[in-house]
Amino acid sequence: MSSVVAPEINSPNTMGPKEVELILVKEQNGVQFTSTTLVAPTPTQITLAGEEERETWGKKIDFLLSVIGFAVDLANVWRFPYLCYKNGGGAFLVPYLFFMVIAGMPLFYMELALGQYNREGAAGVWKICPIFKGVGFTVILISLYVGFYYNVIISWALFYLFSSFTHELPWVHCNNSWNSPNCSVWADNSSVSDIYKATPAQEYFDRGVLHIQESNGIDNIGPPRWQLTCCLAVVIVLLYFSLWKGVKTSGKVVWITATMPYVVLTVLLIRGVTLPGAIDGIKAYLSVDFLRLCEAQVWIEAATQICFSLGVGFGVLIAFSSYNKFSNNCYRDAIITTSINSLTSFFSGFVVFSFLGYMSFKHKVPLDKVARDGAGLVFVIYPEAIATLPGSSVWAVIFFIMLLTLGIDSAMGGMESVITGLIDEFKLLHKHRELFTLFIVVATFLISLFCVTNGGMYVFTLLDHFAAGTSILFGVLIEAIGIAWFYGVDRFSDDIEEMIGHRPGRYWRLCWKFVSPCFLLYMVVVSFTKFNPPKYGTYVFPPWANTVGWCLAMSSMAMVPLYAIYKLCILPGKFCNRLAYAITPETEHHLVDNGEVRQFTLHHWLVV
Repeated sequence: MSSVVAPEINSPNTMGPKEVELILVKEQNGVQFTSTTLVAPTPTQITLAGEEERETWGKKIDFLLSVIGFAVDLANVWRFPYLCYKNGGGAFLVPYLFFMVIAGMPLFYMELALGQYNREGAAGVWKICPIFKGVGFTVILISLYVGFYYNVIISWALFYLFSSFTHELPWVHCNNSWNSPNCSVWADNSSVSDIYKATPAQEYFDRGVLHIQESNGIDNIGPPRWQLTCCLAVVIVLLYFSLWKGVKTSGKVVWITATMPYVVLTVLLIRGVTLPGAIDGIKAYLSVDFLRLCEAQVWIEAATQICFSLGVGFGVLIAFSSYNKFSNNCYRDAIITTSINSLTSFFSGFVVFSFLGYMSFKHKVPLDKVARDGAGLVFVIYPEAIATLPGSSVWAVIFFIMLLTLGIDSAMGGMESVITGLIDEFKLLHKHRELFTLFIVVATFLISLFCVTNGGMYVFTLLDHFAAGTSILFGVLIEAIGIAWFYGVDRFSDDIEEMIGHRPGRYWRLCWKFVSPCFLLYMVVVSFTKFNPPKYGTYVFPPWANTVGWCLAMSSMAMVPLYAIYKLCILPGKFCNRLAYAITPETEHHLVDNGEVRQFTLHHWLVV
């Protein structure tokens, strides 16, 4: 047998790897058999333009699990079930699903398509309309700010997890060193004033974990607690080694972090429904009061929940989808992931209220005395319920592992948004991704230390209140306007058709151009007019703290006008010419030179 390699046919302008023709000649019984094969070289990371190719997800399921893991976070467990119970039970699903269909899904679809087509992070995608690149930096800053305190929640869960490896859970009795004279188990609460009473679980969180009794406010936070600092360091290390190699590593981590919560929730539900009083709790969760739909606050809370639960506006969806293959069906992905997110929120309500019903039955108090949202649910009420079960330590370990996995993949998404957004904007960082990732996580760790001090809960509350409230709504509003109006909903639809083979229906185009921007504008106005200063328990923040909070919020929002001004200043020519360049995709600047500016025509603004 012999083989011959035919010379490659090479055009003078061709760059990069070539295919070669391999001819195999085999002689048998005096007869020659010839076979020809085209052999492609091993794919390299160099494109025809000489630039580094963008990495892609190892498998499609890696992307889906990453998006689901980011969108399904702690708020699905501690926020949605309580809102549903407080706002008319099953009736709350009416405004929730309404806003999901007219705003949540369209915006989610829009971000996935935007990132996949342009294959850039949150800032780089705005080559389609350069004047709006500031909104990319807005969402990157918001994701960075959220990382300052979100990682602290995961560190609390890790602290609780370590504390659960005992024969008797430390939040069962009042005879611990951190307990105050006001500590009282539920059975004795009738003899204690409602103002001063505190359960062992509440005091364990406030005094045993946070040590908030050693601080009298945000102006006296004290040094970091070494136990929480160590837990925070472990979280940061986990984040770094999940992200340092890009989506190739994070795509594998989410196989555990995105699926584990569903396993644990199912196990907890099976255990929960067997407890006395559980059915009453579930009935209260699902009880329908349609009269509540007449109250504006119910609709506002449903709209707010949609805005924050899907994770739109953090740049994460853009970053994740930018690593997809160009022909990936992002429309199907948007429908699947938003549906799973909503179903998870609804499903978790059964788990939560089965245990709340049990607590109400056990301590003979109304359900509204034990029902709450936020950190108090997962770090006070739920641990207290678990502590009363046989084998409580095992159940506690299972529960806090679930909180860890719920939190870690959402934190990974936020960090990836920052890393991808910046390395795509500053190409030099591409070669040093590992070092840059280390820099980001270490910087986040150092800022987060303020949240693990004695008064860290006050810093945490301030960041939680201002970092991603009005600013995230403002960012998504500008994003929607930039894409649907300035870039053009028709042009955006052409891009989607180029990827998936068909244009979005008229419903999606109407939502992008009219419904979603109006919805977001309304939410921004409401967030300003309904603003309430932050507080923690009975503690009221001083005016200077609120000023710092607003400066934090404005620092991200200011990126939009500041970058627009900067862009208009650096472009050549008269103002009209500079404006034309600023609102025209970078690939079409040659058209501006010929006086062809789509945005200067009436048709551009009227077409849907």
